[in-house]
Amino acid sequence: MHTSTTAQPPAFRLSWLPALLGLLALYLPTCHSLAHGLWSSEEQAHGPIVLAVVLWLLWQRRGQLLQLPARPAPLAGSLALLLGCLLYAIGRSQDILIFEVGSQIPVLAGLLLLEWGWRAVRLCAFPLLFLIFMVPLPGAFVDAATASLKQHVSIIAENVLYAVGYPIARSGVTLTIGQYQLLVADACSGLHSMFSLSAMGLLYFYLIRHSSIARNLILIAAILPMAFAANIVRVMALVLITYHFGNDAAQGFIHSFAGILLFIVALLGLMALDSLLGLVFKDKKASQA
Repeated sequence: MHTSTTAQPPAFRLSWLPALLGLLALYLPTCHSLAHGLWSSEEQAHGPIVLAVVLWLLWQRRGQLLQLPARPAPLAGSLALLLGCLLYAIGRSQDILIFEVGSQIPVLAGLLLLEWGWRAVRLCAFPLLFLIFMVPLPGAFVDAATASLKQHVSIIAENVLYAVGYPIARSGVTLTIGQYQLLVADACSGLHSMFSLSAMGLLYFYLIRHSSIARNLILIAAILPMAFAANIVRVMALVLITYHFGNDAAQGFIHSFAGILLFIVALLGLMALDSLLGLVFKDKKASQA
């Protein structure tokens, strides 16, 4: 009995080697700088996670890319690659991380266009767009958003704690409770928690891929409010720890751990909301089974 086997496409092509070496030459120094700079801060600690997710998603698509018919778009690919290299050169030479890190998107898109064409870009659209979460937020935007968020966090925390009987007062973004004064710092504004939770939430939606548009829209709309609410709880918890156990108890490990814990709680809350919405909005695949 004769059996035939279907040839599988190779997992790697030698024609990719120059492009991969070029990418490593460009972005290994960038990753090294980020690892010893922004990624070591609480605000940008999600950066390496985003990079790892993008690499994993692209690796998962390698088989589909190899099976695509080659229909290169040389003009569009060359323009995208040129734009990416220009952004990288400006960002690297002038120390503008937004340009340097953001250049990955047009560079990768350009390489896909040159090798396979627009179908490859559509296939890898989510990993490419997910790289946006690696790009540091502009300083002017961070300053403006942080000031507003700190003000609202301080007001809500004061009102809630005062309503339950704690001796708390507020002056600007400084909370006074008992003998202690606590400044709501930039890290407590919740801006970066919102950014990180948005990244993880969108990744979750992409992997789950609900067929219900309403369910997806409600979940996306819930990301920022849940991150903001979790940050208010974090601030109130630190205020209460300071009031009951002293200033030293609320600093150091507990301060950092509270942020990590409430991020996890917010993410789990998002998943719980998704489960509840699943009782109302049924996926088509599930309903047809």
